[in-house]
Parts: sequence; structure tokens; C-alpha cells
Amino acid sequence: MNRRHILKVSGSALLNGVLIATGVTAALMPANAVPGQAPTAQLPLQSSNARALAFVNTHTNERFNDAYWRAGSYVPDALAAINTVMRDHRTGEVYAMDPNLLDLLHRLHGLVEASAPFQIISGYRSPATNAALTERSSGVATGSLHMQGKAIDIRIPGIALTHLRDTAIGMQAGGVGYYEESNFIHVDTGRVRRW
Repeated sequence: MNRRHILKVSGSALLNGVLIATGVTAALMPANAVPGQAPTAQLPLQSSNARALAFVNTHTNERFNDAYWRAGSYVPDALAAINTVMRDHRTGEVYAMDPNLLDLLHRLHGLVEASAPFQIISGYRSPATNAALTERSSGVATGSLHMQGKAIDIRIPGIALTHLRDTAIGMQAGGVGYYEESNFIHVDTGRVRRW
């Protein structure tokens, strides 16, 4: 081995170590990927100093548009504001939403390259609300993850619902439900499944 080869290998190893240590990762698009088709592997979160989300609750018109994660940790005030916007609008109950759900939404928003905020159809649901909805509709699960702050029903203006659904399915990050007639998809941080 000559000196140039040793320096090249050492430099690559050092760079990889720095990138891994700082959480910087790269998602490579396979050469045979089809443009416009949802990726099939879960992509890493964007590597930056902040992760932001924007929501509007379709029932209360309340909004959130800010960073919920900064410099390696979740922002407590932002999480509290998100929990309020995603509360059960029928009862007013506020519940702590799963930060993994927020990370899933952050990735999803980036993958579909949306500029508009998520419209929230349903975030947290109290057990009482969920029971009432279960009586009226066969499409509501009795043990819904909405009651654990691990599910949300959403749409994004300007993004085709099928594209949003297919991208969420491709992430393999949890459950994805498609409700074409009601114009929303469901995503959750439960086991990977679809309906």
C-alpha cells in the first residue's frame, strides 16, 4: 500500500465516522427506481438541527406551524401545542401524541414534497368518543390507536390522496388506511399493515 491509498482509506473512514456520529445519513435512490413511485424503504429523518410540522385542524381551524424537534431533542412547548391542536374536538380532552407519529409525519411530508400543511381530520380520540363512533360506523376500530395518541387521519391540499397513501405504505412505518370517500388517509405507529 502506498501513502496515497492509506490517506484515501483513512479519510473515508474518518468522514464516515463523523457522519454516523452526527446522525447524518444519506438515502440513495436505486438506479432502477421509478420517478414518482413511492419508495419502499423507510428513509431516515432529515439530518438538520430542526424538524418542523404544520397542521390545521379541520374541526376547530386551530393551527400549528413550528419546529417540534431542535438540536437533538423534542421541544416541550411545541409538543404541548401539537397535543392541543390534535385534541379530541368533541370532548376537549388533550392527550400526549406519540413523538414517533410526528417523526413519521415529518418524513411523509418531505417525501411527497408538500408545501401545504397537513389537514387533521382526527388526531386523539377519547375512549368515549371512540365508542360513540364505533356504534355509528364499522370503519372505526374498538381498540383504535387514536386513543393512545399513535394515530392520525390526514390529507394535504394539492397532494393526491393516492400518492399520499402509496408513499405512507412505502415507508413501512406503521398502519395505513385509505378512505377515498371521506378524502383522508389514516397513519399510525402500530404494526405495519394496510386497509
